[in-house]
Amino acid sequence: MYEASELILNQDGSVFHLHLKPEQLSDKVILVGDMARTDVIASYFDSIECEVQNREFRTITGMYRNKRISVLSTGIGCGNLDIVMNELDALVNIDLKKRVNKDVFKKLTLVRVGTSGGLQANVPEGTFVASKRSIGFDGVINFYADSTKVCDMQFEKAFVDYTNFSKRHAAPYCVKNSEKLLTRIASTDMVLGNTIASSGFYGPQGRTLRLNLDDVNLNKKIMQFEFNGEKITNYEMEGSVLAGMAALMGHEALTICLIIANRYGKSFIGNYSQKMKELISLVLDRI
Repeated sequence: MYEASELILNQDGSVFHLHLKPEQLSDKVILVGDMARTDVIASYFDSIECEVQNREFRTITGMYRNKRISVLSTGIGCGNLDIVMNELDALVNIDLKKRVNKDVFKKLTLVRVGTSGGLQANVPEGTFVASKRSIGFDGVINFYADSTKVCDMQFEKAFVDYTNFSKRHAAPYCVKNSEKLLTRIASTDMVLGNTIASSGFYGPQGRTLRLNLDDVNLNKKIMQFEFNGEKITNYEMEGSVLAGMAALMGHEALTICLIIANRYGKSFIGNYSQKMKELISLVLDRI
């Protein structure tokens, strides 16, 4: 039985941060960082069943072409994904009234739609990148038992060795995303890449304003690194925890990002709203 301090519920029986009840969640979930993007995605729905918001977490559940879909804003960062993944899983796999695991496991389909910075010349602004692997600079998955069972340990070792990754940073981990979702959603018209989920936007992604970097050459080494002929394609800030926790929990997960900046070419796209709408439409049709 899960104690009140571990499985925290609100007075209405909803999970603590998301404020959702089990009946308000679909088994198909689109995750976005930006709360405003939930409205954009919900504008494609044929009907809306419910809207729930607490803090940066906003959920809209509705119907799209005979598919029941929930769209949920997570806010920025891997720490928020730890909250989101635990509470989404609790909604479908824990009896919240009895505070025990359900007898029958329910699998969620989780697709993150976000923006990202490209790290290679062949992923310019406007590219859709689906993450074959998510590489975490956040350390979150390392706190959970059996994390090595879902991690690509050969990739991790090769990356750490090549970059001489500082032991003062969180140990990187690498998790493969759902092959099923890659095939269904991304195999024909998206770049399949290896994506770093960074623990921050500035220093952890090699940006420096008034503070200097611990390793000024890290981005250069990341761009040069290859593993079995594959390179690291882009930076974002949430996908590693999504991939890692989904793998540990038994869910299907995938991160797909629109490239809005290219760190290799030092360029940034000004208005990307139309390209984001194109990506949203593709994901809604294929999820």
